[in-house]
Amino acid sequence: MLKWALIFLVISLITGFLGFSGVSAATATIARVLFAIAVIIFLIFVVLAVTAGNAIV
Repeated sequence: MLKWALIFLVISLITGFLGFSGVSAATATIARVLFAIAVIIFLIFVVLAVTAGNAIV
């Protein structure tokens, strides 16, 4: 998912440089949403790992 966020970020930067502000804004928003989802999934896995570690010990 982070890979797609980075791809959309690069597309946003390129289109912004070329002057396509609408496309740039849309891809930047998509990149931001994908990054937020990736961070939320990461935090869920961290919490699950900590609880699983406590259950074993």
